[in-house]
Amino acid sequence: MSNKIHRFNSNDVKIEKTETLYDGFFKMVRYDFTHKLFAGGWSDTVKREIFERGHAVAVLPYDPVAKEFVLIEQIRIGALPTSQTPWLIEVVAGIIDAGESPEAVCHREAQEEAGIALSHLTKALSYLASPGGTTERIHIFVAKTDAHQAKGIHGLEDEAEDIQVHRVKEQDALDWLENGHIDNAASIIALQWFFMHKQTLLENWHHCE
Repeated sequence: MSNKIHRFNSNDVKIEKTETLYDGFFKMVRYDFTHKLFAGGWSDTVKREIFERGHAVAVLPYDPVAKEFVLIEQIRIGALPTSQTPWLIEVVAGIIDAGESPEAVCHREAQEEAGIALSHLTKALSYLASPGGTTERIHIFVAKTDAHQAKGIHGLEDEAEDIQVHRVKEQDALDWLENGHIDNAASIIALQWFFMHKQTLLENWHHCE
C-alpha cells in the first residue's frame, strides 16, 4: 500500500513508556504513547494493553490433481462463547520462532499438523490479526501437495495438540466459506485468495515444473 494515501507514519507516534504486565507463553505489554491528530497538534497520553504473541504463518495446501485442499480440525477454546462447536476447520498454521523464516515454518507445520510435504510454496499476502489489541502479523501462503498423503491424527503432545486431517474438495471448501462453516480469519483469507487467484497460481506452478 502506498504511503501517499496516509497523512501520518510511524514517526508521528511517540512511545513514552512500555511496561510488561505479564510474561508467560505469551506476553502482555502496556504502551503509553502520544500521536499526531488529524485536526492538528498532539494527543494526550494514550494507554493501551497489547497482546504480544509474536508473528505467524498460515499455509493452504492444495492438490491440483485431486482438486482438494488439505485442512485440519482442532479445538479452539476462544471459539466456545460464540460458536456451536469450538472444533474449527482451519488451514495449517504456526508461530514463527526466533531466527526462523516464514517459509521454514510452513514446511515444519505442514509435517507436524498434517503429515504432508509441500512444494511450490507461494506467498499470498500478510495481514494484521487485530491491531487494536495485538502486534501479531500473519503471513499467508498457498502450496502444492499430494492430498493422498493427508490422513490420521497429528500434533505435538507437548503442545497439547489433537489435530484431525481432512481432504476437502474445492466445491465443499467454497460452500463452507459461503455458509460460514469456516469462520476463522486466516482460513477465510487464504481460501478467498486462492479462489481469486486460482488460474494465475496454477499457471505459475505449471511453469515451475
